Amino acid sequence: MIKAVILDMDGLLIDSEPLWEEAEVEVFNKVAVPLTSEMTKQTMGLRVDEVVQYWFSRFPWESPTQQEVQAEVVAKVIELVKLKGTSRNGVKELVEFFRGKNIPLAIASSSQMEIINAVLDKLAIRDSLSVICSAEHEPYGKPHPGVYITAAEKLEVQPEHCLAFEDSPNGVLSAKAAKMKCVAVPDEKMKDDKRFCIADLMINRLTEFDEEKYKTFL
Repeated sequence: MIKAVILDMDGLLIDSEPLWEEAEVEVFNKVAVPLTSEMTKQTMGLRVDEVVQYWFSRFPWESPTQQEVQAEVVAKVIELVKLKGTSRNGVKELVEFFRGKNIPLAIASSSQMEIINAVLDKLAIRDSLSVICSAEHEPYGKPHPGVYITAAEKLEVQPEHCLAFEDSPNGVLSAKAAKMKCVAVPDEKMKDDKRFCIADLMINRLTEFDEEKYKTFL
């Protein structure tokens, strides 16, 4: 039985992956990392500090520091969210669907809290959420299950009674490692990734989730 729903954020609720791509390509190229939009797929779903570490290990630079690069990426993403962030189709309908069933909703995101806050303000769904968790406060980011386990604890619901929605392979791995049911909503460019096969359900867009699909989890 589903007693709580936990949502990823980037790429699922807001079309932010292009914004992350733009921010990362701009910032990393400043430190001579030859990053392209295609290459950003390698770190999709990771925390920003892990993204910086990933590229530093492959293309080390002398300055600025990794922390300064991380801060610049975060600032650029927030700027882009405010400027041109758009909600994914079906977000408000999905939120209302579960609110109508009195099922609490949470966010479990790899993004830092300041990015989460910018997105929630942009989408105007903060009041519909019972819990907001960032992997920023976990020892490890996704695909480690920590942020999902923390969200379940704050909801006071056992993980096996939680339904997660994810758009990235790392996110699906994280939710399943937390022993949750998981609906995968992959980006068109990622849907052939074999790691999505462990999801309990895969749909092309949020608008496809309906009463019939919900009943498969009861």
